Amino acid sequence: MNDDVAAKAAAAREALAERDGALVAFSGGVDSSVVAALARDALGDDAVACTAKSETLPAEELDDARRVAADIGIDHAVVEFSELEDPDFVANGDDRCYHCRTMRLSRMYEAARERGIGTVCDGTNASDPGEGHRPGLQAVEELDVVSPLLRAGITKDEVREIAAHYGLDVADKPSMACLSSRIPTGLEVTEERLTRIEKAERLLRTWGFSQFRVRDHDGLARIEVGADELEAALNPDFADAAREHMLDLGFDHVTLDLQGYETGSVSPAAGADADGTAEGDATADADDARTANAEGEPVVEDVFARDYPTS
Repeated sequence: MNDDVAAKAAAAREALAERDGALVAFSGGVDSSVVAALARDALGDDAVACTAKSETLPAEELDDARRVAADIGIDHAVVEFSELEDPDFVANGDDRCYHCRTMRLSRMYEAARERGIGTVCDGTNASDPGEGHRPGLQAVEELDVVSPLLRAGITKDEVREIAAHYGLDVADKPSMACLSSRIPTGLEVTEERLTRIEKAERLLRTWGFSQFRVRDHDGLARIEVGADELEAALNPDFADAAREHMLDLGFDHVTLDLQGYETGSVSPAAGADADGTAEGDATADADDARTANAEGEPVVEDVFARDYPTS
């Protein structure tokens, strides 16, 4: 870790040490893991990592959070809530992440109060505010959540450097947004959709892919994989297996996106905050003309209704 990054990490750690205690909104991703490690160093047993379990959190991510917290040596709490109880979240507008983050962080504050802790921290870093429309950050500001990485000016690349210094195996872990980010804006978030997305992505993980998404376009599964894994996804055996298994999960059609993995490719605006995780990794990009027409209506049915020449 170079001197500049070490100085920033020290500043974040010292700022945390001035507090009586801290509860870290903890997803087990690299950002929240670094905050948890800094908080553990600064506050010892007065630091707690807290993961919010809900329908949008893949089971594997919760398992990872437990494991990483144990590696850090920080006390780990799990609280539960349901985004699906909020009709504004279910409606899946372009402010979905605001409603999700508000519920999630409010639950964190409840857990902190139960432990006599007045400070809730998250993993927003200095790269996040510059990545476009991020409604989740509005909730962070409104609830007065402390963002040690942001305050110390620590960028995403520097977060990974600090994680490597701590020996955390999530240093190179890809960002993992909540499952609802796989559903195009305007299409309701339902338990059925979240469940089949989770199961479909579990298959890709089992088959060895590391950077991927399965987007649910109202019954059409659009598989995205990282550019360096696209060749494997083009294997006919993979195509056959993916189609068979994903149809079994309840999808009507299965496609492979030849452009490869893009963060937030079903989001409504450039840089939109598609992340519903506790830590705030940015995971979004531009309008997706492939998913909606000018009126915002899905065009998937129109594509499959067309007659294409076969000769």
